[in-house]
Amino acid sequence: MDRDKICRAGRAVIETEAEALNKLASRLDANFAEACQLLFDCRGRIVVSGMGKSGHIAGKIAATLASTGSAAFFVHPGEAGHGDLGMVREDDVFVGISYSGNSEELLLIMPTVARMGVPIVTLTGNPASPMAELATVNINVAVDREACPLGLAPTASTTATLAMGDALAIALLEARGFSADDFALSHPSGTLGRRLLLRVSDIMATGDRIPQVSPDTTLRDALVSMTAAGFGMTIVVGDAQQILGIFTDGDLRRAIDANADLHHTPVEQVMTRGAKTIANTTLAAEALGLMETHRINALPVVDEQGRLCGALKMHDLLSSGVV
Repeated sequence: MDRDKICRAGRAVIETEAEALNKLASRLDANFAEACQLLFDCRGRIVVSGMGKSGHIAGKIAATLASTGSAAFFVHPGEAGHGDLGMVREDDVFVGISYSGNSEELLLIMPTVARMGVPIVTLTGNPASPMAELATVNINVAVDREACPLGLAPTASTTATLAMGDALAIALLEARGFSADDFALSHPSGTLGRRLLLRVSDIMATGDRIPQVSPDTTLRDALVSMTAAGFGMTIVVGDAQQILGIFTDGDLRRAIDANADLHHTPVEQVMTRGAKTIANTTLAAEALGLMETHRINALPVVDEQGRLCGALKMHDLLSSGVV
């Protein structure tokens, strides 16, 4: 293989498709706005359908719509003609995708969809095609040429159609006021969902697992508490669970250097006062950022009244999948 020739061929494909997308953007018109309005007003689901390569694009568009606040699903046009059309209801909107606008499978079912009173949006490369003429509104996704040197394999045309589907989905997202929190609710298993949903209270140590001692605890017993919990620190608290300070490995080393009596010196004499804390309602991702910024591996967690209610360590954040 001639590597330079291969790279030139790849670069030509990308440039051809980029050119197609630029021209597509310049052609957005009232039909796009009308299609968005139909989809926005849809009281049911958005049913997306396409055959062959257009079917793959249709499936991705349906998935993008669904994940950005517009209830949508893909239906195979061939299966729709053999019973799956029963999934379409009067309050739905049907989106048919075919670059030629001549897909036999879609043309067989679209008249039935129209008789149900269901609005039809088509994405075609030919505004005068049979599918476009059957549609309530047609969006023109025509390209000057395919990236395939034979002009046969759908390349630039499928890219343009996919981009138009993304444009519809994001325009609807903005019109609906769809937020990052809304997005997270539909992606609870993904890293992004966890970053947007998981809070400190979901993963912090509570109850007996919180390393804590009273201010009159000896350094020896404070060391036992710190070691047993595995946090690299223990929290010094008052009678009302208010945080007075923390006792860390560094405090222990400084106490030993100062020849402190481990058996008799109270921890309040050597603890670090004004310890950094984090609220239990804080997003876990924010807690991670705080730890990284200040180069610390554990934090006391406080409730709305500022009382100790938990403890959080870096390992918990990493194992939770926030990163």
